[in-house]
Amino acid sequence: MNNFQMYRHIMTPGWTLGWTWAKKEVLWTMVGAQATEQGDCSKFKGNIPHCCKKTPTIVDMLPGVPYNQQFTNCCKGGVLDSWGQDPQVSVSAFQVSVGQAGTSNKTVKLPKNFTLLGPGPGYTCGPAKIVPSTKFFTPDLY
Repeated sequence: MNNFQMYRHIMTPGWTLGWTWAKKEVLWTMVGAQATEQGDCSKFKGNIPHCCKKTPTIVDMLPGVPYNQQFTNCCKGGVLDSWGQDPQVSVSAFQVSVGQAGTSNKTVKLPKNFTLLGPGPGYTCGPAKIVPSTKFFTPDLY
């Protein structure tokens, strides 16, 4: 069996990731990627979220963005080599700070309907999974 199609490159113009929030979450900040639209953040005064859309669209940042906007394995313009060819350069990562999600594992709900778009068809996403936390929950500080 030929596994070539299971491990495809994502070429220019790169990947676009989307999802639907379970509740009324917002993206306070992002590092290593950015939302394409801010949405309606008019109810926020003072600190304004990066994105208030119910269905945000996220794109990778270009190489060479300022260091304070980068995150490990970010900023490749959405272009990725295939896992089968080189696992080290087949990863893209970004960090988000989410608001209005709650402050415990009981109140935080997983986003739904993940989409991964690339140049050409054939990219799919499974449902979100709960994994061990890399950060801790805090109250919304903004």
